[in-house]
Amino acid sequence: MSVIPSQILEQVPLKCAEGLGLALASDQDGAVMVFKWCNKAFSETTGYSSDDAIGQRGKILIGPDTEQGTHLLIIDKLMKWERFSVISNSNRKSGEPYRARMSWTPLSDPENGDRWWLCSLIELDSALETSAPARSDTGTAPDGAVVTKYSEEILRLEKENRRLNELARTVTKESNEDPLTGLSNRRHFEVEFKAWVAALRKGGPDFALIYIDLDRFKPVNDTLGHDAGDRVLVSVSHMLRRVSSETDLVARLGGDEFIIMKPLGESALNISALADRIVEEMRTPFTFDGKTVSCSASVGVAIADTKMSSPEQVIADADTAMYHAKAHGRGRWSFFTAEMHAESIATKRLATELLVAVDRREFVPFFQPLIDAATGRISSAEVLVRWRHPSKGLLPPAEFLDVAADMGILNQVDEIVFSQLRELLEVFDTSEIELPKVAINVSAGRLTDPTFIHDIRTSGISPGRLTVEILESVYLERMGDLVSWAIDELNEMGVTIAVDDFGTGHASVQGLLHIKPDLLKIDRQFIQPMVENETSRGLVASIAAIGKSLGTKIVAEGIESEAHAYLARDMGCDHLQGFHFGRPMSAEDLRQKLIRTKGQFWHPAPDMSVTAGAVTRGSTA
Repeated sequence: MSVIPSQILEQVPLKCAEGLGLALASDQDGAVMVFKWCNKAFSETTGYSSDDAIGQRGKILIGPDTEQGTHLLIIDKLMKWERFSVISNSNRKSGEPYRARMSWTPLSDPENGDRWWLCSLIELDSALETSAPARSDTGTAPDGAVVTKYSEEILRLEKENRRLNELARTVTKESNEDPLTGLSNRRHFEVEFKAWVAALRKGGPDFALIYIDLDRFKPVNDTLGHDAGDRVLVSVSHMLRRVSSETDLVARLGGDEFIIMKPLGESALNISALADRIVEEMRTPFTFDGKTVSCSASVGVAIADTKMSSPEQVIADADTAMYHAKAHGRGRWSFFTAEMHAESIATKRLATELLVAVDRREFVPFFQPLIDAATGRISSAEVLVRWRHPSKGLLPPAEFLDVAADMGILNQVDEIVFSQLRELLEVFDTSEIELPKVAINVSAGRLTDPTFIHDIRTSGISPGRLTVEILESVYLERMGDLVSWAIDELNEMGVTIAVDDFGTGHASVQGLLHIKPDLLKIDRQFIQPMVENETSRGLVASIAAIGKSLGTKIVAEGIESEAHAYLARDMGCDHLQGFHFGRPMSAEDLRQKLIRTKGQFWHPAPDMSVTAGAVTRGSTA
């Protein structure tokens, strides 16, 4: 088969006697179009050169001599996207009349969906007769009845087009707008962000990303209800609009997270000034329905500039900066730095290593003894996790637990440690040493995991020998049926329930009434200063009195000296825990110490007390 030479194909539009024009049409209305190309014959027929025609609307083909019925017929067919042909009168650019067969064929671009019209013009040799009716490809002449018919149809179509256009605008708005606040939503932000990055790559302006996360927003929803939370979010959105510029994009990403994209301009000072103002505005309490709600914000700022190999990274950078602000006190803003980038990389590396550690079960239990305040003998041992890292050695929980919690694998870490307890207790028992109980820390998430109760039932550990210390008690009274069910199951099995870190301002007396714990552990921040600080002693005494009134045994954490031990005992604490009696130790170290001491960690004198920081005999301070 012979191939048509390209030189021949290039001559076709020039030599073709038929006038051809291509017009880009509106998606909503086929009768709205703009010519983008025409050939030489098109220009000769219409009198419009290529430069004249390009950019013109399709109405250049309708002249004063075009019959009304024909005009209406053309509009009707175009609006319906129908292929058609019609013979009609028209006028060239100069006004000279001519008669032609006009054909229209709809086209569609498969790549981007654009809609086009191909217009064909063949000028007829017959002289123009003003009385001659125009004819369509149906062969019928548009008489008065037809004109009326098409006029009515076009009015109907125009009304329908207006309705569809309004609907399209509404759908577009709703798809781009957050329904609660009216700000851009995540989808619209992502589309605009890609456009800003594309412009940046082509030499466009640098821009800043300001990531805003509300502090302590969850308690607003929990205590005042979701309606109050929504009103706070709406108030924040109004404030962000007010402090930002028209050229900024302000979006709500979801929940209590907002973001602002702002052109950098000539200086970064306007960016820092905006971050300052947002933080300052959020320090002002919100007031509605006679209620005052305080809700600060942590803000992260990062810059996308032409020097970046991957400007898309700016979102993660701003997010990292925001978490840095949150970790350093909240109610402040942080600018993304190279040090944060290094920390982010280290965190990602740690997360990868943690997944491997879970798979290899590299977590081991360590033990810290609890001492009976009256006898000085060991009454229990709290189980604390350590990570036996293959290259870094033994790591304390402070170096990995937060990341594990963010990854959602804390439950798996807990399960690995708990699964080792039965075998270790058997080692203690065969050594004929006394270890009455072990206490395990349980996060609220682990407590609501149904496998937790199953793990205890199948562990082989006597429930009477097990204490469950509930962490994150901040929201326990509002966590609903799952927590209540788990606590009821533990009580029914005979497991001891303890509330950890009481007094830090998180757990409440109402929560205690809901949980009804057997043990209440007073946080170390109240115990440690009480030897020298009378106010601390008063607080400890008050907390102990609350526990006693509920029939709960009291544990004092943070006992670091003999004076601490005597003060805590004399204030009514039943059990003592702290470095004075032993730091967290391996199972084997605890076993050896129990053998050596026969379980006697302290020899309290019955008549010792503390006055002015010194251990004395006599009355209680």
